[in-house]
Amino acid sequence: MVDHIVEYLAANGISHLFGVDGANIEDLYDAAYFRDDITAVLAKHEFSAATMADGYSRSGARIGVVAATSGGGCLNTVPGLGESLASRVPVLALIGQAPTTLDGRGAFQDTSGDNGSLDAYALFSAVSVYCRRVLTPADILTALPEALAAARTGGPAVLLLPKDVQQAEVACVDGGRGNGRAHGSVYPAKAGVHFGDPQVLEQALRRADGTITIIAGEQVARDDARAELERLRATLRARVATVPDAKDVAGTPGLGSSSALGVAGVMGHPGVPVAAGQSALCLLVGTRMTVTARAGLDSVLGSVPTYSIGAQVPYPSCTHVHSGDLRESLTQLARALSGTGRPTQVRVPDHLPRTELRPPDHHGPGIRYRDAMAVLDADLADGTDIVVDAGNVGASAIHYLPARRDGRFMVALGMGGMGYSFGAGIGMTFHRASDAATTGTARRTVVIAGDGSFFMHGMEIHTAMQYRLPITFVLFDNHAHAMCVTREQLFYEDRYSYNRFGPSRLGAGLAAMFPGLPAYDVADVGQLPRALGMALDTDGPSVLSIECSADEIPPFAAFLAADSAHSKPDDPSNPEENRTHVTARA
Repeated sequence: MVDHIVEYLAANGISHLFGVDGANIEDLYDAAYFRDDITAVLAKHEFSAATMADGYSRSGARIGVVAATSGGGCLNTVPGLGESLASRVPVLALIGQAPTTLDGRGAFQDTSGDNGSLDAYALFSAVSVYCRRVLTPADILTALPEALAAARTGGPAVLLLPKDVQQAEVACVDGGRGNGRAHGSVYPAKAGVHFGDPQVLEQALRRADGTITIIAGEQVARDDARAELERLRATLRARVATVPDAKDVAGTPGLGSSSALGVAGVMGHPGVPVAAGQSALCLLVGTRMTVTARAGLDSVLGSVPTYSIGAQVPYPSCTHVHSGDLRESLTQLARALSGTGRPTQVRVPDHLPRTELRPPDHHGPGIRYRDAMAVLDADLADGTDIVVDAGNVGASAIHYLPARRDGRFMVALGMGGMGYSFGAGIGMTFHRASDAATTGTARRTVVIAGDGSFFMHGMEIHTAMQYRLPITFVLFDNHAHAMCVTREQLFYEDRYSYNRFGPSRLGAGLAAMFPGLPAYDVADVGQLPRALGMALDTDGPSVLSIECSADEIPPFAAFLAADSAHSKPDDPSNPEENRTHVTARA
């Protein structure tokens, strides 16, 4: 059966699977070994393998595959799959299980659910859009196509594969034995795509009397609909903002995209709700507008006529048109609104300068977040892919660091799991390397993470070394879970701290651990440009560790509101914590 699985995946354009080998998944790795069109990548931890599949998918590969063995191995994939579910990222998880002959009989790592054992089906059903336990070899003929089709609708699909079933032969459609293709030699290239009726949206846009603001989301990136979004924007003469995890879909400010307003939400730019509030109509494109993305916009979206197009219905109340493929839908919409159908009352928006949140000045030791991002902005080339982790550093990168022209800017805010960026950056780089082999265009990935995230999953740097991937890991070392330190200061009167670490020298330490790895420690902003240049000017992976301060408040709206409240303790209009910013309470 495993030969059938890898053949089917390869026929569907999947060239990589990510995982950690083990007894109850080793047959799949064995099958992959004998194929030239499938690369099985060994991660250091199954969480990172799941985020590799997630990052691989988000980078434009359409679907990522993670493989894990039974027991603790498969349990480690759950938070990664949770991120893919929350962010609607197409991922296929192949989960090994103990042989069915031992179900409910006390087998090591039994997850059959029988006789009091852990029920893997119940567990994985909660973090997937599709879950099926394959109990006979013939089941794979329907289960695998169903799983891929379900994943392509947005989210993880899980196949639970007992070891004895993996090892069994699959009957061919002609009744013989062999790899057993589900439909002869024909493989489905893409699941069916469904569209709603766009007429209500066309009519609303034609009636709009004033400026239009578009808020673009992660589905634009997933469907690679950037050019189509720009064509629609030009047709409507609209302004475009993005949600945090779609920062790269609206172009690069100052480089032909002066209509780009910046990022919406709790880490975003204050000009976005101002522009939206002045609009005749707001159009949400490919986003559900989570609290992280819509903080500061709830009242605007409640008062301005708001419409949506995309695969998921947004959380704010609005008129929604379903689209499973934004490239096609936005092309049709722009065509319908061109020529004689072009809206006659839309207006070219006035210039609205991009504004920034204003954290309080900080004069402690280390390099300021804003200064470090300015150096990165000056030195990162066009085409560079940026992957950002959670925390104060992530908020600063989202707010201060523009996306690169023709590069992805990726951040996982579905679950916000720390350490996501290490695996996701590796998954993205594998896909980009495959593209480079075809196009001849080499890319570098830059992972931006804090030391807290590094201590959780940073050993995937060794995986980048093993495969000689062009990734630069930029680690902001403030010796703390800094976002938790900020919360202790703002919401618990700084009475204590559970979240500060002892000092570390991550660059020197990693250079000693991994011979041949270029790694640098920087504590002065004047040294940063040269060190960054050396880190970027290498063929394989590199590390740059930047000393910063856990006491600097990042550009994060909920923290700034709380800081203002502390500065005016007797003002009832300044609550201690803005309860609508629930992301700040995580």
